[in-house]
Amino acid sequence: MTTSDLQYLRSGLRVKCEKDVNPSVRRTCLSFAVWLRTYMEFPIRLVVYLKTDYQLKTRDTKELASATFFAPYDKAVEPYIRIATGDYEELVSERGKNDALWAILRRMAHEIIHHQQWLEDKEMDEKEAEKGSEELKGAV
Repeated sequence: MTTSDLQYLRSGLRVKCEKDVNPSVRRTCLSFAVWLRTYMEFPIRLVVYLKTDYQLKTRDTKELASATFFAPYDKAVEPYIRIATGDYEELVSERGKNDALWAILRRMAHEIIHHQQWLEDKEMDEKEAEKGSEELKGAV
């Protein structure tokens, strides 16, 4: 089944924030999502969850990560991204506010690239996701 066969599915990019996500992080990620919608297509609904956790466990390996992408085997099931934002204040202390926000956006961009790889039935390529996240960051 190809992406074009799935017209009945919801489409678009949505961002959902936990209650205590820092307001600057929330605003920045929502603005990035608005920009992404004009830059990329989201033929299958993708929800980005902004979490207050410091790190997240991956679904498959249970490793700790700053961001995850759930890529279902069945394209009729909607994928999602989770972004840990609990280290934001620590990042601000270490790097300053702008670089801390860029670090969070880079996590989001990296997982968006994995989403695009999934849509195109490609292998999850970390190098491509890193490169793509840098290109997205540079395009903003």
